[in-house]
Amino acid sequence: MSARAARFIAPAAVGVAFLLLWEGLVTGFDVPFYLVPSPFLVLSTLVRDAPLLFSSLLVTLKITALALLLAVGLGVGVAFLFVQNRVLERSLFPYVVLLQVTPIVAIAPLIIIWVKDPLAALVICATIVAIFPVISNTTLGLRSVDPGLADLFRLYGARRWQTLLRLRIPSALPYFFAGLRVSGGLALIGAVVAEFVAGTGGTSSGLAYQILQAGLQLNIPRLFAALLLITLAGVAIFLLVSLAAQLTLRHWHESELSLER
Repeated sequence: MSARAARFIAPAAVGVAFLLLWEGLVTGFDVPFYLVPSPFLVLSTLVRDAPLLFSSLLVTLKITALALLLAVGLGVGVAFLFVQNRVLERSLFPYVVLLQVTPIVAIAPLIIIWVKDPLAALVICATIVAIFPVISNTTLGLRSVDPGLADLFRLYGARRWQTLLRLRIPSALPYFFAGLRVSGGLALIGAVVAEFVAGTGGTSSGLAYQILQAGLQLNIPRLFAALLLITLAGVAIFLLVSLAAQLTLRHWHESELSLER
């Protein structure tokens, strides 16, 4: 088996084994479906309730995508500012850390009260959760420049913007994508948590609202089906970011060159 095939077959085999074990335990011990449904029941519920669940999934993904775009734009901009001015970085970075360690559950109700538009409030909450890895990793990458190359640029009289475009940004790309992998999942988590706090319903409801409703109605198979969609969405976001990193770095950076060997 080639290394490329093993990267896909091995996780798939583990997943199939886990589902078979789950099905066997639920069936063998006759566990009621309102406690733990079987994988077959979850999948059948997902198919039956597909219009409802997938429409809610689109709402959650919309919030996640907007939050991730906002986190990338703001995070990269802040990282550029930090690199240009050490005093500014030392003055503001502790507040960036403070923003990260503050539980979003604690501040989400305030944001929802202050911001009248529900969609904007949810996007802000998810952005707060997702922005820190972009700022920290991009800042680290912009500063992690080969000293010899930096001296070479200075020797040839390169201007600051030339050094930034041709040296610092390429050097920071692997760090940026590493932070983006984390931020993608955090944006989805932030969107779901914000939906839980907001409790939005109706046509604008996301998967978090469907989970709440399913729990109140003891519709545990639908609850598991919604959780499955959230999990698959998180995996898809991670794979898309990994694909973008591979396409960008595969011809020159060691982290992606090693995967192709």
